[in-house]
Amino acid sequence: MAASSQQNTGGARPAPVLVLAGGLSHERDVSLRSGRRVAEAMRGAGLEVVERDADTALLALLREERPSCVVPMLHGETGEDGAIREVLELFDVPYVGARPAACRVAFDKPVAKTVATRAGLLTPESVCLPAQTFRELGASEVMAALVARLGLPLMVKPTQSGSALGAAVVRTAEELPAAMVGAFAYGDVALIEQFVVGREVAVPVIDDGSGPRALPAVLISPDGGVYDYTARYTAGATEFTVPAPLSPELTEEVARVALTAHTALGLRDVSRSDLIIDGDGRVWFLEVNSAPGFTETSTVPLAISAAGLDLGKVCASLVQAALARPTSPEAAPGPVAG
Repeated sequence: MAASSQQNTGGARPAPVLVLAGGLSHERDVSLRSGRRVAEAMRGAGLEVVERDADTALLALLREERPSCVVPMLHGETGEDGAIREVLELFDVPYVGARPAACRVAFDKPVAKTVATRAGLLTPESVCLPAQTFRELGASEVMAALVARLGLPLMVKPTQSGSALGAAVVRTAEELPAAMVGAFAYGDVALIEQFVVGREVAVPVIDDGSGPRALPAVLISPDGGVYDYTARYTAGATEFTVPAPLSPELTEEVARVALTAHTALGLRDVSRSDLIIDGDGRVWFLEVNSAPGFTETSTVPLAISAAGLDLGKVCASLVQAALARPTSPEAAPGPVAG
């Protein structure tokens, strides 16, 4: 499947697809690995692909060597906050993935949780607090109130970060100060939420123009019990089972939750919802990723393979869907209003 450029006419050779990877976030290494794998997969599907970093040379490239389509594989705050997509829209360049406003909402975990709740999904009770509040009001008093309100165990993480960077499970009150410091190392605001004990599953959603559909759920079983950065990106540190060994009812329910989150948050092309199934069979929405990883240990490629699909062909179909859309900002569905 070959991508064609909207800017080329006649017998001119189509412009290549541009995979953006790298950037300056804490997840630069993950981004480079994702970009490399996606680029190789699309080349295997017959597309001409170039790989570039998101640096000062990007704008000149967009002007002078205009790609047919951009596939952003940027992770973290500079890749998932919608900013790079705003730039692509300024230059009228087609791209794969959600529009800027939807990215901003999905990347802000407390806001995404609010949208998910309004859409009828279960999400753990939580409190969102900036570092300044701790400094001004007294950290010890605030932390005591957090434990009294939410109980233990807790999950603490930055409100805007990915790959579980700065995230920690707090099982005793004595562990909370260090967890807060760890979260604030990756952002000025921390999300403290009830830790739901259960089976963790990731459910990707893809839409190549025929409507969003959920891929097989991936059961995540980290060796250390916590799916942190090391467990995510170290080969052999986590056992992935796909399709997840769930009952037909739960299989249907996790797919429904992921599709609901994808739609409610106004996402498009590809997303991944992270969920927990508790001991009573209830499905809890944790967060959604509008720019999920595609590394060798990432769950989206595992789900694509489990669905009997080819990674390169799936990526190529997403490029085709992007090329079929108007390049100028269109009226697109946004997050569900309260």
